[in-house]
Amino acid sequence: MFNAIVQICGFLIIGAVVGVLARLLKPGKESISMGMTLVIGMAAALIAGVIASLIGVGSITELNFWGFLLAVVAAVVLLFAAESVGARKHPPAA
Repeated sequence: MFNAIVQICGFLIIGAVVGVLARLLKPGKESISMGMTLVIGMAAALIAGVIASLIGVGSITELNFWGFLLAVVAAVVLLFAAESVGARKHPPAA
């Protein structure tokens, strides 16, 4: 039980770090909240863990270089997607 709690906390912390790193790496002004950035980072960490498991360079339950790198790339892609969806909902004022 304790091990599962530690893994979930680690996932949340790594996801938050990934979201912040992606936000720093992505050029341009950010139009989404920091909270949404953290959620995107957590989603990207989950996606990267699955991809790393599928290609055999890691596991969803472990932290390694390739999984972390994939998570940052996935987070940048998700940030672009979230901002493009938000831009369609709220066009810039003239």
